[in-house]
Amino acid sequence: MGGDHRQASSSSRSPETVLPIAAVPIDFEEGVVAPIFSSYNYHIRPLLDTIDRLRLLQVMKEGIQLPTIVVVGDQSSGKSSVLESLAGIHLPRGQGICTRVPLIMRLQNQDTTEPELFLEYSGKTVPVEEDHIADAISLATDEIAGSGKGISNTPLTLVVKKNGVPDLTMVDLPGITRVPVHGQPENIYEQVAEMIMEYIKPEESIILNVLSATVDFSTCESIRMSQQVDRSGQRTLAVVTKADKSPEGLREKVSSNDVNIGLGYVCVRNRVGDESFEEARREEENLFENHALLSKMDKSIVGIPVLAEKLVQVQANIIARCLPKIVMNINEKLSANVMELEKMPKILSSHAEAMTTFMQIIGSAKESLRKILSRGEFDEYPDDKEMHGSARFVEMLNNFYNELHKSVENEQTGDFLMEEIKVLEEAKGIELPNFLSHSAFLCILQRKVDRISSMPTDCVEQTWDYIESVVIAILKRHSEDYPQLKLATTRAAKSLISKMKEQSINRVSEIVQMEKLTDYTCNPDYMSEWGNLLSQQQKFMEDLKSCYGYNSTTIEGWGTIQIEHLRGKSDTILQQAFDLKTRMKAYWKIVLRRLMDTMALLLKFNVHNLVTKEMEKEIFMELLGADGGKSIERILEESPGIAGKRERLKRSIGLLRESKEVVAQITDKIASCGD
Repeated sequence: MGGDHRQASSSSRSPETVLPIAAVPIDFEEGVVAPIFSSYNYHIRPLLDTIDRLRLLQVMKEGIQLPTIVVVGDQSSGKSSVLESLAGIHLPRGQGICTRVPLIMRLQNQDTTEPELFLEYSGKTVPVEEDHIADAISLATDEIAGSGKGISNTPLTLVVKKNGVPDLTMVDLPGITRVPVHGQPENIYEQVAEMIMEYIKPEESIILNVLSATVDFSTCESIRMSQQVDRSGQRTLAVVTKADKSPEGLREKVSSNDVNIGLGYVCVRNRVGDESFEEARREEENLFENHALLSKMDKSIVGIPVLAEKLVQVQANIIARCLPKIVMNINEKLSANVMELEKMPKILSSHAEAMTTFMQIIGSAKESLRKILSRGEFDEYPDDKEMHGSARFVEMLNNFYNELHKSVENEQTGDFLMEEIKVLEEAKGIELPNFLSHSAFLCILQRKVDRISSMPTDCVEQTWDYIESVVIAILKRHSEDYPQLKLATTRAAKSLISKMKEQSINRVSEIVQMEKLTDYTCNPDYMSEWGNLLSQQQKFMEDLKSCYGYNSTTIEGWGTIQIEHLRGKSDTILQQAFDLKTRMKAYWKIVLRRLMDTMALLLKFNVHNLVTKEMEKEIFMELLGADGGKSIERILEESPGIAGKRERLKRSIGLLRESKEVVAQITDKIASCGD
């Protein structure tokens, strides 16, 4: 049959070597359920114990997936009956969802006359008598999920140590229901579906899909869910219940495999009424031996004993296949957590340690700021351009210089010389006519400086805003583990930068005022530029007086200008105005360069002072100043979040180390068996 072929192909896909396993034929004695394959269980038990111990350690909370057989099925599919038959115990039954929490069933074959059963939940272990196990599960479920009909994702573990049960660990999940019954949440389907998907999604999970023979498999919700996470069906095994209720066409349904069950099918008969498990087993055997239709089915895909054997085989394969990966994941997670714990700041136990740590933090912050703001290094922030200080300073200064030049370019040339003429006329004095008025020059200079006076201030504010953002980011990064220190250093930095910013604005305002009050330069470029411009005066006058009546002319440095409005003005005033304009143009270049140079020098000077001494001094005054109420030890107390993280890492490391020891023991056994 196709089921046999699928099982064989599944085993061939597992390249890992498992422990030596010898199957024993299935047999029954009168009134006693004999061990299904005790030798097999003897060898698989150590592997399964290892996985169970890891599950008890809750290693899955560390992101390490464990191989798990997950039992899913639509409501009323017969899921509880299958699990009861495998475990030989009675589970809760009733209307609606009986399984309201993930029920981890750990079955252990034990050669004793008296079975041993107990529940594990909420950190406690509760022994239970076999006759009362259903009630005990219901009470534990109520304690976990409440007494209503809601569900919870907190697992409940049932351990069954009993003669004749297969060595299996399975997770039974709530049955899938579309329509909530009275007392169930309206979104019960979504809650159950989310829980199921969480358990069946990992590649380490084997999906045991319980299907009723009375329905079309393709319409089952459990099939739809398993196909979402296991499209190939390579990790899905189907058990078909109620074979006696709908035997017609069952053989064809499992042979055609329309829903892509890669690990094959096993058909079973549900226990009916008050039948004992022994009676149910004999009835099942008789059904598949003598029924007109069901007897034709291959014996390798029918019966609870076959299902148990197949589950143990699948479980052995998945554990052996996953074990190397589990070992690797535990080691990687352990190394990562140890490294993260070592990187965390150590707990400070003395004033000396606190002071040393404080000095190290401030020193590291200063070095970062030197790199970013002074030396132009950006190895600490290679991809964050906002933290490339020197490059951003150059951008801001270039923008400032461009804005200054735009103000010159935007000056109107349509009324060429008219401003100079008006100023000269108002600056007339009782003096020789061929002397250029110094007051006229200063008047025009002051007007030009007024037009650009806000630009240096704007540039200073922009640069200090940027400096503040960098300084705050650096201080926060270096004091991240100490929230009180982070607040204090941030407060000190903002206060200091505010003062230095105000000082810089005042300084720049003074420079602007100096440019308005005094016209002076020793730069020889001034005389050279003025001479070149003044040399065009004759051409200008000739074009203005030309009989051809030019309306415009071209002058180097100004380009094409209109001159018609200047006709009728006296030659003296025109020559003085032209001379005044050329002097101003030559001198204005000096003024702009001087402003630019001063801004750059002032920026570098302020950054140097900030980083080398002012910031450290301000932080010391903030933390250890006159009020001095806070001790440095208290300021460097770690936050509750950091303390919590430290404890979580310690717990995780302890758990992972214990898990590592657990898997080391089984790998040593495998190695010794191989030898």
